[in-house]
Amino acid sequence: MHIPDGFLSTATVATTYVISAGGIGNAVRLANKNLGEKHIPMMGILAAFIFAAQMLNFPVAGGTSGHFLGAALVAILLGPWAAVLIMAVVLTGQCFIFQDGGILALGANIFNMGIVGGFSAYYIYKGLSAVLGDSNRSKLISGFAASWASVLLASIACAIELAVSGTSPLSVALPAMAGVHAIIGVGEGLITVAVVSLVMATRSDLLKLQRI
Repeated sequence: MHIPDGFLSTATVATTYVISAGGIGNAVRLANKNLGEKHIPMMGILAAFIFAAQMLNFPVAGGTSGHFLGAALVAILLGPWAAVLIMAVVLTGQCFIFQDGGILALGANIFNMGIVGGFSAYYIYKGLSAVLGDSNRSKLISGFAASWASVLLASIACAIELAVSGTSPLSVALPAMAGVHAIIGVGEGLITVAVVSLVMATRSDLLKLQRI
C-alpha cells in the first residue's frame, strides 16, 4: 500500500500532506499533554515491532504479497492519535531509509495507513466491544474485525487517491486494491489478535493505559 512518487497529482499530494501534517501536529500535542511513564516504552516497542514486521511480506494471491500495517494494533492498545504518531515515524523511516514509498507520497501514505487505518480501527473496536461485552474473547473478536476493516478502508482511500489523481480509474483501482487487501486484512487481524492476546496474558495492566 506504500504509494511511490509519480502516482499522485499535485493537488492530491498537497491535500494529503496538509491533512497528515495537521494530524501529526495534534498527535504530538496530545502526546506531550497526556503521555505517562508507561506510555513511552510501550510506544517505542510498538514502533520497533511495526517497523520490523512491515519488512516481512507474505504471499496473497496471483503473485501479490502483503505485509502487516500495525495501525490497528497501536490504536487498540494506545488510541488513534498514538497510532498516527507511530505510523508517521515508521513510514517516514521506511521512506528515507529503504525508499519504501515516495517522499512526495509520504503524506498520502501516512493519511491512509496512519489516520484512516488508526481511527477506523479504534472506533470499530470500541463500537464492537460495547456491543459484544468486556470479556477477553469479545475484545479479541473486536480486535480482529477492527484490524481487518482498517486495512480494507486504508486500501479504499488509496484507490480513491489514485483515481482522483488520474492514475487509474476507480472502477479498476478500487476492486484491485480492496480485493487484495481484504485478504491481507485477515493476516493483519490474526497478528493483531496474537499480540493483544499475549499482552492480556502477560501484562494486562498495559491494556488499561490512558489512550490518546
